[in-house]
Amino acid sequence: MQFLALIYAGEDQDDVDVETLIGQYQVFEGQLEAAGIMLGGNALEAVSTATSVRVRNGQSELTDGPFAETKEQLGGYYLMECKDLDEALEWAAKIPSARYGTIEVRPVMVFEQ
Repeated sequence: MQFLALIYAGEDQDDVDVETLIGQYQVFEGQLEAAGIMLGGNALEAVSTATSVRVRNGQSELTDGPFAETKEQLGGYYLMECKDLDEALEWAAKIPSARYGTIEVRPVMVFEQ
């Protein structure tokens, strides 16, 4: 089964310096790859670069910033192939930002061809 681990944290909440955090993510990604779990993943640019799009009455409405005002923003994600939710949750708990942020794990919906 495929699971998406969405990484949420405040942009100024890191509990270590940026270089250390990047190193921790590199170690984690190496573990995912070695286990054959990682299908993809990326970090996202700062929330200040976001644009939200809504279509109302056939017209696009653009808003600078994220959809909702929150203390934690979506900072990145991992797409993982796991045997079940329990395994996906075990891996999500190892994501470095889980120490101070939130990791949302959701199964990927598979549509019949």
